[in-house]
Amino acid sequence: MSTLSLLLLLAADPSPVVLDGIPPVPPEIRTRMTPYLNTRAASVVSISDKGDQLLIATRFGSTAQLHKVARPLGARQQLTFQEEPVVDADFVPGRTDQVLYGMDQGGNENYQLYLLDLTTHHTTRLTDGKSRNLNAVWSADGKQLAFASNARNGKDMDLWLSDGQTSGSAKLVLERSGNWGPVEWSKDGKRLLIANVRAINDSEVWVYEVATGAVTRITPEGKMVSDRLATFGESSDVVYLVSDREGEVAELYRVGLKGGAFYTSLSRKIPWDVEDVVVSPDKRTIAFVVNEAGQSRLYLTDPKGRPPVAVPHPVGLIGGLQFASARPILAFSWASATTPGDAFTYDLRTKQLERWTESELGGLDPKKLGAANLIEVKSFDDRKIPAFYHRPAGPGPHPVVINIHGGPEAQARPWFAPLTQYLVSELNVAVLVPNVRGSNGYGKTYLTLDDGMKREDSVKDIGAMLDWIAQQPELDAKRVAVYGGSYGGYMVLASLAHYGDRLKAGVEIVGISNFVTFLENTSEYRRDLRRVEYGDERDPKMRAFLQQISPTQNVQKLKSALFVAQGANDPRVPASEAEQIVAAVRKNGRPVWYMLAKNEGHGFAKKENRDTFNELTVLFLQQHLLK
Repeated sequence: MSTLSLLLLLAADPSPVVLDGIPPVPPEIRTRMTPYLNTRAASVVSISDKGDQLLIATRFGSTAQLHKVARPLGARQQLTFQEEPVVDADFVPGRTDQVLYGMDQGGNENYQLYLLDLTTHHTTRLTDGKSRNLNAVWSADGKQLAFASNARNGKDMDLWLSDGQTSGSAKLVLERSGNWGPVEWSKDGKRLLIANVRAINDSEVWVYEVATGAVTRITPEGKMVSDRLATFGESSDVVYLVSDREGEVAELYRVGLKGGAFYTSLSRKIPWDVEDVVVSPDKRTIAFVVNEAGQSRLYLTDPKGRPPVAVPHPVGLIGGLQFASARPILAFSWASATTPGDAFTYDLRTKQLERWTESELGGLDPKKLGAANLIEVKSFDDRKIPAFYHRPAGPGPHPVVINIHGGPEAQARPWFAPLTQYLVSELNVAVLVPNVRGSNGYGKTYLTLDDGMKREDSVKDIGAMLDWIAQQPELDAKRVAVYGGSYGGYMVLASLAHYGDRLKAGVEIVGISNFVTFLENTSEYRRDLRRVEYGDERDPKMRAFLQQISPTQNVQKLKSALFVAQGANDPRVPASEAEQIVAAVRKNGRPVWYMLAKNEGHGFAKKENRDTFNELTVLFLQQHLLK
């Protein structure tokens, strides 16, 4: 499909979703899926100074909006009523009548910052309305707001400061090339931790002096490390840092800055990545979360380095960790494979865990939902590839969907997934969710096993999954499909090219179809970051390799049924990537289902679009996998 053909198609269809080559969804599918599509999750976005109120994000209409909850399991008071999802919100320090939040338009990821006054219900846009603005953090007194923005040139993320109250008050204070952003203010407002991210395994932390504009590097020079998280400790001369500087995993360090940086590991005996850290308001307790084979574990320790103590909590996933600023109350979000997600607090004084929200399951019986079981599959080089296995009830043999995550440096984890639960519970389809090489969470060596010329080694891991499926008596190796988004979309297309005789179908969402055109057309502010992972297409040797492995160059091998879904405003993987693979497959004589959402970006953030996609996916699998 040419760009002109796409424009004509968009103009001819006034609806927000364009369906091309797709049959209508039978009413019985929509009816049967309704409970699954109406599940709801809540997540913590901010906690008040005293810990007596939470800001949460949850959806009661089309998109996730901000709500305030004043007590555990209390009523949810909706604060924002936007068409677009609201993200990264915060109470203004010292106040519960003002809220800062971010929002983009149509999934373009050019986030603007807004200040909402809960008394007057007036909203003020603080940023310019067109640039990309992220990582907004307040000073402790609520008088200074720091954030990252590419307003200077549309590419580089610089450091900006604002009074956080008036539009146009922001000033560029630190100009840098690359991806820089604020992390946290010191309590006295004189220092700011800032981060520079070049790649997931190459990032630095610096200290910015507000009065002088001077910057001091904490991350040592001469060695590539990933300094992932940082927070001030007992004073502005102490930083708690999450880094993989001394081994395979990201450890928690106490760093003393006076007289040079002195590092003390506080998590050395825990053989997994630390993925979040916060310090209590009295600076006596450090809370951190560890990613243990995909599940979360919450620990407490202190500045003296006492052995970490695990906090009792249900098995699942923890995110959004933060302390109230005036009381030792810790807020976080929790979810599992069978629970959509809710807001919790933990009081360090009483050691009491409290649930603040109880999100809906759409009428589903939680006891009948399937858990995710961790397995390991040996790949071509004897390396063990972890995967989460959702097995239906009954003897089988069951059809299988292999769900491949994006990133590629992301990690598949046992989150609640309505489509997965529907496939397993209603259609008796097994779902296998692998963390192929290149995934985060298994050490920095594993993370780089697919870099550059090793790209297709991760595709071979899917071949190993197919071998494993063939060995399981409860699974049907003749009925297997692949499913994935973003980089996972590339993996779907590559798997269909390599293993088309073993795969009946593929569902590709916002996926890369040609690495060269992707790198040339992805948004400029993220292009260099992606070149680190995939290779630099400007180098002739690498360009030839990227072309060689790209699905558009191997379209003659794509014989399985294909469903492609895309957001028209995607700044990461442009819609042209979807258009060219659809056109190429059709030119090769094969039919393709194509869904284009005109008001979406990198995925489907609006419920009505997400519902349409899920219904179509079920119809597609019924027609091409289950028969």
